[in-house]
Amino acid sequence: MKLSTQSQTAIQASLREAMGRYAAEGEEQTVITDIHLQPKQDTGELIIFNDDEEELSRTIVEEWVEYEKDDFYTVTERVLRSAVLSLREQGALEKIKLMKPYSFVLVDDEKETVAELLLVDDEDTLLLNEELLKGLDEELDAFLKDLLEK
Repeated sequence: MKLSTQSQTAIQASLREAMGRYAAEGEEQTVITDIHLQPKQDTGELIIFNDDEEELSRTIVEEWVEYEKDDFYTVTERVLRSAVLSLREQGALEKIKLMKPYSFVLVDDEKETVAELLLVDDEDTLLLNEELLKGLDEELDAFLKDLLEK
């Protein structure tokens, strides 16, 4: 799915608005929350909210309304991860007062986690994706088997 410049700008503006709720100069990082991004295919809305389900921002992405394939969350995951990474690269995440670690999470209509888009930790910013965890089960199984045989 190719997003228009207008839609990309709307997503970025919505993310910035949501982060603006947690921006504070010189304050301690005291707010404990994750940021949830909920795209809705039928209405084209992107709703951003915190752990308490308090809405932080909302925008419309026209291309999502017209998208009829079954891989909606896969496609929106790439788009939203790119938008969040762009915020990080611009330094916008350094100005918020969320206690680390916190995450940007893609959720479905039932507010169930579809994917973790970004985990911000005290040490580093980690990107979680399938490639990072690929083969982990097999390695752990082999390790456990080796351990039990000794």
